[in-house]
Amino acid sequence: MSDNLHLPHNHLLHGKTVAIVGGGPAGLMLARMLQKNAVRARVFERAHSFDSKNQGGSLDLHKGSGQLALRRAGLFSRFVTLSRSDAQTTKILSYDGRVRAVLDADSTTGARPEIDRGVLRKILLDALGGTTVETGKSLLGVASTESGRYQLQFDNGGSVVADVVIGCDGVRSKVRPILTTQVPEYTGVTFIETRLPAAEKTHPDIAALVGEGNILSLGDQKGLLAQRNGDGSIRLYVARRIDERWARDGTIDFSNVTALREQLLSWFPDWSPVLVDMLRRSEDRFHPWPLYALRPQHDWKSVPGVAVIGDAAHVMPPFLGLGANMAMLDAVELADHLLDRKFASVESAISSFTEAMFDRMRPLIDEALATQDLMFSDDAPSQLLNQVID
Repeated sequence: MSDNLHLPHNHLLHGKTVAIVGGGPAGLMLARMLQKNAVRARVFERAHSFDSKNQGGSLDLHKGSGQLALRRAGLFSRFVTLSRSDAQTTKILSYDGRVRAVLDADSTTGARPEIDRGVLRKILLDALGGTTVETGKSLLGVASTESGRYQLQFDNGGSVVADVVIGCDGVRSKVRPILTTQVPEYTGVTFIETRLPAAEKTHPDIAALVGEGNILSLGDQKGLLAQRNGDGSIRLYVARRIDERWARDGTIDFSNVTALREQLLSWFPDWSPVLVDMLRRSEDRFHPWPLYALRPQHDWKSVPGVAVIGDAAHVMPPFLGLGANMAMLDAVELADHLLDRKFASVESAISSFTEAMFDRMRPLIDEALATQDLMFSDDAPSQLLNQVID
């Protein structure tokens, strides 16, 4: 079965079924850009629902990427209404609790309003047709068919056939292996995420310390990073350089929160009690988040009708705040290529887009890794501030 037969015959996507794997910012933005230009696409999301309260932390959207994408999608005014312009301040602290610097958006890279990931996702979902996104579709793999199309096999036994497959399915992408054997590599740093709900009421001292933005308390290759979210909660990331196997070798039981909390607290014996209290008083839920990087090499294959964007294509640590921004920009630029009739085929449009995307991302990934090295050095605050001042 084909789709998009309503498009002009000289349109690259005329008569083609478009499958987008992944309902994050990249996949939903791509679907929105295509729909806005009369192209029908289906989005397959592995989560069974978008109603989860834990959809990730707050994002700062940049003018030339995330905000640009929302403008192009016709959704910028809603973003302005729901974003938090007062949440752009970052405090850099040393391990003893001394505030070494307070940075606002104007002192770094300009205006970057914050928006919770779940709120951003709702903006994008609301802009799509009601049947565009199918949840509970965890992709097992993609196989070529004899007719030159692709069969997507899902873990519930279902499958679909498509002419164009766009992988927006993150670090562990099931679409990426069609294009490369390259896989993300561990960066040496792991986050453990937890939260302090309703912090203003339950932990007013911690809420005052974090403010409306976020804090980075760093030193001795470790960190306690806290971020205010739009619902009033504080999201806390306990971070350190540690072996990749620490969270998965069986010696750490994440369901035994008492023992886990005690081990995490033992990492910070000389740290300011005010900082450590964030961990001591957090809720009894912890999620490991090892950080990975994927700097695309030049040996990726060009496969007709297949592309990956966002973290499926390029992964970097989150310290530049660029992950979601670049994913949304990827979506807009890929849509532009697929809608541009100067290309003779979908394959040539995707190849041109992919080359430009990789050229854009490689230096940013290098910069993110260099920033991680500064943040998790022995004298992290001074090293980081030297970079900011320079």
